[in-house]
Amino acid sequence: MRPEIENHWYPVAMCSGITTPRETLLLGKTITLGGQPGAFWVRDAAGNNLQAVERYGHLWASPGQPERPLFTIPEAEEQGRRLVDCGSIKVRCSPLRAVENFLDIAHFPFIHTDILGAESHTEVERYDVKIREDVNEVWATKVKFFQPQAAQSADGGITTDYMYRVAAPTVSVLYKTCPPRPGAWDVITLFVQPLTEEWCEVWPWMALYDDATPMSDLVSFQQMIFMQDRSILENQIPAKLPLDPGMETPTQADLTSVAYRRWLKKIGYTYGAQVVAA
Repeated sequence: MRPEIENHWYPVAMCSGITTPRETLLLGKTITLGGQPGAFWVRDAAGNNLQAVERYGHLWASPGQPERPLFTIPEAEEQGRRLVDCGSIKVRCSPLRAVENFLDIAHFPFIHTDILGAESHTEVERYDVKIREDVNEVWATKVKFFQPQAAQSADGGITTDYMYRVAAPTVSVLYKTCPPRPGAWDVITLFVQPLTEEWCEVWPWMALYDDATPMSDLVSFQQMIFMQDRSILENQIPAKLPLDPGMETPTQADLTSVAYRRWLKKIGYTYGAQVVAA
């Protein structure tokens, strides 16, 4: 496999879920992981140790030689935040499709009706998107959208401010209005493990300012939101994410998706993507 694909960090487990050695898939190949906090390990099918790191409640591994350390989420270090491991969901879709869906705002009123969106508020206002060359990430800013229930802690509908960040090909970080603490951002992430090109395991994780909501309710809310997306993701045609212009027709609401696809093509990341042969 090409280094453009291998030389990245991928989530392979939730640290609290590693109790005994077990096998999983990464990029279509079997790996084994085990150990204990502070000393987890990951090995390939030949028994070779892969580079591994524990962060954000998860174990990350790379089958190649990463050119930089695992991305950072500074908010995770802030005092008073609750760090929420949300378990995982396996989805029969391209790992890139899972990330792109997380970036899509326009589907909120139709898939997450009366929660993240309302059919009476479907317009996506213009926002800014750019590929940041300094950190090699995709960022969408100045995103606003009306939501009947923006978070488990929200009391009534609000216009929610968003920022989206693609920190790695299979990692997206969402910053959004924090209802209990105006001026702060809640952080919701989607860590995607590419099992194969058309099958992935999705690990949501959050860093929130919310002292009132029971942990089980925070996890259930996030799991419910993603389960609403699951049937859509598993019926996408084509199954892989098209990277070439013209294969799908974008709208103004798809600016982040367009930038994400352009960035993937720029860095040569095609695992789970559909590319027209030259």
